Amino acid sequence: MADPAYAAITKAKNQESNGNFAGAAETLENYLATDPHCTSPRLELARVYQYGLKDTKTAVMQIDVVLDLEPDNIDALKIATSIKTSDKTKIDECEEEFEHLGHLLAGRNDPVEFAQVAGLYAVFLRKQKMDFEKSAEWYRKAIAADPDNYAYHQNYAVLLLNDLKDYQAAKEELETVMRLRPGSEEAKKNYDLLMRRKFDKNGNLKKGLMDRIRRR
Repeated sequence: MADPAYAAITKAKNQESNGNFAGAAETLENYLATDPHCTSPRLELARVYQYGLKDTKTAVMQIDVVLDLEPDNIDALKIATSIKTSDKTKIDECEEEFEHLGHLLAGRNDPVEFAQVAGLYAVFLRKQKMDFEKSAEWYRKAIAADPDNYAYHQNYAVLLLNDLKDYQAAKEELETVMRLRPGSEEAKKNYDLLMRRKFDKNGNLKKGLMDRIRRR
């Protein structure tokens, strides 16, 4: 006999693929009325509300129910952080969920997955919390886990240049981007501009910049 939860999810996904998001939501809600503690159809329902029906409030409500039932549900935490990351009323809540998700993923043997979440958390910390030091910490974690992904080096370089004013480290990150992605015109442009403005002809930080670094 087919698993009724799986059957409901399959039917809902078929409805989604045909653009019938309201029907998909109804299918999942009807099943959950009979089995309210089953998290897999509730997760799918959250996706339908968020990405199909564009109803973020209801999507968050469904995700929060899942996390009440299963606080360590990695899929739910991923969806929660992706939805809440731009909601200024849920910044602290989102930060806690990112921290918990990062802790859970650190214990799994999937460095690429960990790096993806670490990189997203670093963006959140920079843009929403304006915690530049902590953002840098999580960029370094992403880079350590997936060192050949140029995007983490590139985003870290932007943080170093614009927020932390660590030009030596930014130079090294941009050099890494150009090594990993030789055709990147943006990285080359930023690198040339940095070298022209902040470094002397010998490739050393200009004297005034070195003095400021020493005083830190």
